[in-house]
Amino acid sequence: MSEVYAVRRERVRERCAAAGGAAALVSRPANVRYLAGAAPHGAVLLVGQEQEEDVLLCGRPPGDQQGEGRADESLRTQLLAAPDGDPAVAGAGLAAARGTEVLAVEEHHLTVARHRALGSVAPRLRLNDLGTAVEQLRLVKDAEELSCLRIAAEIADQALGELLESILVGRTERHLALELERRLVDHGADGPAFPTAVGTGPNSGKGGHRPTDRRVEEGDFLSVCLGASYRGYRCEIGRTFVIGTTPADWQIELYDLVFAAQRAGREALAPGAACRDVDRAARHVLDSAGHAEALAPVMGHGVGLEIDEDPQLAPAAMGKLDACVPVTVEPGVHLPGRGGVRIDDTLVVRPEADGGPELLTITTKELLAL
Repeated sequence: MSEVYAVRRERVRERCAAAGGAAALVSRPANVRYLAGAAPHGAVLLVGQEQEEDVLLCGRPPGDQQGEGRADESLRTQLLAAPDGDPAVAGAGLAAARGTEVLAVEEHHLTVARHRALGSVAPRLRLNDLGTAVEQLRLVKDAEELSCLRIAAEIADQALGELLESILVGRTERHLALELERRLVDHGADGPAFPTAVGTGPNSGKGGHRPTDRRVEEGDFLSVCLGASYRGYRCEIGRTFVIGTTPADWQIELYDLVFAAQRAGREALAPGAACRDVDRAARHVLDSAGHAEALAPVMGHGVGLEIDEDPQLAPAAMGKLDACVPVTVEPGVHLPGRGGVRIDDTLVVRPEADGGPELLTITTKELLAL
């Protein structure tokens, strides 16, 4: 992997050179991990100018905490003399000591106070904005990244599948969420990709629902949204079921509607497709059935080292999809006081010649009565 990280850093260096020959100070944790292999808490990466050494600056040695990754062995690591110091300030100081005149920083990640601290430690250093250059490099995943996402999806499928085989009536949303997160770790995940959402009855189908002490009752909709993190890469899956009895007519109707919307979104995924068109494909199905007011602002988003990254599948989204970009498609409808349905998959954009979108989360989307 050392060669992979070196190539990634070289691409950042090339972008900086094209913008005026600046070195770069990368501080956003996911970006540091993408370029260095690991991101200890607070660590920053100084990407030097041509012929200059890249340096990972951190308050403690990489690898001290589970799940933070393994640093590129060929990359120099510099520990701060004071563990509670600011690695970004130290990085700016190192750049200034090298004679760097322009330093590109991630202004969207730095606080105002931290940005001022960089300027004060190296007043002759001109700070430019690196923008989202590293995030843009992260969009298209390589074979190793996609392999990690497939394993993360397999772990999430396993955890969900085991839960469905257990007795659910009488258990609380909170208990089910905790059990799912434990099963994720049991199957090899670093941990959950995000807080697991479990909604029952009137809570089902809510986006980002935080589990409560409400107990599962017969006839409820049960909606679950979970994800696994594996070597830092995060996937997402969401499913809705009916508990203990044959689904009611309104439940079948609502489920079929959301399923149709999700299928339309999945089928719209293709290299070159406009992100807003994928959103529109799923949203149109739900709009036409009278649910426009209750819909989420996005129908999906990219995943990777973060659970919510570009591209965004939203009405005002700009840009088009590329091959090998993993995204979610996750429409849902919630009826206040009754409940709702969410169906969420992680897929990889592929051309039609390669079989179309690659579905990573394969738990059945049939409306099961558990």
